[in-house]
Amino acid sequence: MKLGVVMDPINAINFKKDSSLSILLEAQFRDYELYYMEPTSLFLRQNGAQALMHSIVVKDDPQDWYQLSESIEKRLADLDMIIMRQDPPFDSNYIYNTYILEAAEREGVKVINKPSSLRDCNEKVFATEFPQCCTPFLVTSNNLLLREFIEEHIDTVVKPLDGMGGSSVFRVRRIDPNISVILENITEHAITKVMIQKYIPEITEGDKRILLIDGLPMGGAVARVPGEGELRGNLAAGATAVAKSLTYKDKWICEQIGPRLKELGLTLVGLDVIGDYLTEINVTSPTCFREYKKLCGIDVASALLDSLEGKVSQ
Repeated sequence: MKLGVVMDPINAINFKKDSSLSILLEAQFRDYELYYMEPTSLFLRQNGAQALMHSIVVKDDPQDWYQLSESIEKRLADLDMIIMRQDPPFDSNYIYNTYILEAAEREGVKVINKPSSLRDCNEKVFATEFPQCCTPFLVTSNNLLLREFIEEHIDTVVKPLDGMGGSSVFRVRRIDPNISVILENITEHAITKVMIQKYIPEITEGDKRILLIDGLPMGGAVARVPGEGELRGNLAAGATAVAKSLTYKDKWICEQIGPRLKELGLTLVGLDVIGDYLTEINVTSPTCFREYKKLCGIDVASALLDSLEGKVSQ
């Protein structure tokens, strides 16, 4: 198997937490031929989609976890499979990369996740396709509508549509004296759309990450429990990871969403669930592989590659 991984600079990853490294380590264990590409390295020529890529050797060593060859110019169609693991923000450059990966798809390469679905499924807005699973929400740039939502629901959370890791997430209450400045800044003076949701008190018990492969959940979840005085259940924001069993409601949410994920070619997805409510559907670079293995005894990287090998052989 010739596997390419598009990811942000590998020298800057968090070794203890990085899920892309987990995928590469498992693929190397299976004797795959591995190629590493940064998002800026993808390009198009008349003869197809290409990249400046490196063959890569990885090690489970926190001091020395990778070794790269010299850069080579190679057609993406020479690979069997490409895993797209570029982190948000989801900006125009991300979109341009999905066009190039779509060209590679037309040339016969399997791309995970499907490039057109990466474009279509904003991680916050995609969750609204399943309102039966969500706490009350609103997506808008209109500050009057946002204020009305806050007035109705009293305690809310507002977030940008293109962020990750809990960046620029605000808890806004009806009595908050800073409502105006928060809304002005996060909407860029009523220009940029944001998502606002009713606050879910169960965040104190953790923001559950439920990983799904081919629309089916792993047999457990990892809850990111915020630190004292912190709102955000994100490991990048200092939350603590704990193992959780899937509840009846967790399984019901997965049943609601799973068939749609398969239809869209979203092979690897991470649901964020707080209490009984879906809050986000992560499709770009779902994480927590290492936490799943350490805390739940579930090897997500192995399960993912089992799935991908089946797709390549089809």
